[in-house]
Amino acid sequence: MAWKYSLFAVSLALASSASNLVIPGWSVTGMDLGLEDAKVSVSAVDFTGAPIPPVDTIYYFDQLIDHNNPQLGTFKQRYWHYWEFYKPGGPIILATPGEADASAGAYTYVTNKSIFGQVAEQEHGATIILEHRYYGQSNPVPDLSAENMRYNTLPQAINDLEYFAKNVKLPMPGGDNVKPGQVPWVLMGGSYSGALTAWTMIEKPGLFAAGYASSAVVQAITDFWQYFEPIRVHMPQNCSADVQAVIAHFDQVFASGNTAAIDALKSSYGMAELTHLDDVVAACAIRSTLGQRLSPTSGPSAGFWEFCDALEVKDGVNAPVTGWGLDHALAAWGKYFSETFLADYCDGQSIPECLGTYEPSLTGFANTTIPNTGRSWFYMVCNEVGWLQTGAPSGHPTIVSRLITTAYEQQLCQRAFPGAFPNIGSSMDIGVARTNDAYHGWNVQLDRFFFANGKRDPWLDATVSATGLNVPSTDRQRIVVSEGFHCNDLLTANGAEPSIKELHKLALSDMKRWLAEYREENRIRTDGDVDEKLGVSRTIRGVLHTGNVLVDDEGD
Repeated sequence: MAWKYSLFAVSLALASSASNLVIPGWSVTGMDLGLEDAKVSVSAVDFTGAPIPPVDTIYYFDQLIDHNNPQLGTFKQRYWHYWEFYKPGGPIILATPGEADASAGAYTYVTNKSIFGQVAEQEHGATIILEHRYYGQSNPVPDLSAENMRYNTLPQAINDLEYFAKNVKLPMPGGDNVKPGQVPWVLMGGSYSGALTAWTMIEKPGLFAAGYASSAVVQAITDFWQYFEPIRVHMPQNCSADVQAVIAHFDQVFASGNTAAIDALKSSYGMAELTHLDDVVAACAIRSTLGQRLSPTSGPSAGFWEFCDALEVKDGVNAPVTGWGLDHALAAWGKYFSETFLADYCDGQSIPECLGTYEPSLTGFANTTIPNTGRSWFYMVCNEVGWLQTGAPSGHPTIVSRLITTAYEQQLCQRAFPGAFPNIGSSMDIGVARTNDAYHGWNVQLDRFFFANGKRDPWLDATVSATGLNVPSTDRQRIVVSEGFHCNDLLTANGAEPSIKELHKLALSDMKRWLAEYREENRIRTDGDVDEKLGVSRTIRGVLHTGNVLVDDEGD
């Protein structure tokens, strides 16, 4: 089994290699790192007229290994920084991509192709993407053994953000005079990093002037079967109906004890070599998690739509709303799975190596080399947040097998981290409860904070917009639900969808008002008044970059 983690759900850009674990049917959170067109160097100058280094320039910060024991020393934490729109006194926009190697594309969020950059452009601020500890090349330990995971915790990650904000000397002009309080700092993020944004502002009140969190999974949950509900409800009805029929058939056959029928079904899906039936149905769940990758701009080639087309298009004809029914769907899914999906997903590995989970000696469990995004994230899952994606309770419609249980997924924690979780059934519940107690979960209350969620997001029920929760939106803690999927509002391009466009407008309006309040409360001067403190001529005009044209901006 390779630690690939069913990453179809997010664009974490993990290679299909033996260094990254796959948990079939299990999906991580994460910001979409797909801003490939922004990787090119952007030609711009700063407010002094000097050229700005390319957006992919890497900077390093000496971060504490252990905030509880500073004597242990520091490690190099990578960050990306861009100040195209900055004018003295403007805000610093800080974000972390969370569970991702930031060099895979997250650094492109420093541009105005993201909501982070939009806020910076409007407020004449600078942007920073700080790589999360234990991801990419920002590692406080030499390897990812179970013992070395002890600094991979939420409190350490929260303290990283505080220590960085208070101690970094940014490479931009005047970058050593922009600490919190000297200028506004805004913390932003999406998915896990959106939750981390909220949790940090709870733990560190007053440090950040305002916050923005997209698809923020603020509620830790052990058994998160609701993950698949928005996918089931919002996927094409014919595809949903047929997937439910096939999954019900798998569960019925596998519960029958009929060895011949079980073997025939496994073989028809190309998984005859898999011994454990829960591994088989977990592999079938992989395509269902692709619903997280969708956005309003997703075309017909998106993996989720390809999967549904394989089931619902027969001889060029679309299935009716009720689907084609079990016989066709079972055969069509098996053909697609065995002939197309497995070859691509397993990439030359044997089926047991690719999809099996019961052997601790498999490379995915044994490999502790750095980097290993899946392993780093799974430790946090096992230790603090849960979010195990399982089949729905009996009697409720489900698009994944009910054989996918918390027990099935929790035993992976024990195989991946020997000795760390001897009583995983109880310890995960304790860790989840501790997280919710510390950071208030669904009951979070913050000032000058914007929660942006998507109606079609699989993670919706872990956010403040969860089904039946009805948390009120106010002008102090804004909660907006768009028609989007997961973290769609982070990308400027997704503003082509009307509800996301309106969300962006409201967020920018709130940020303008909140930052003005913060400046007044903290007596922070801007523009020319601050220029003198930084030793910069008050006559220098800010320069904005629009497309390939540099435009002098003499106004605010």
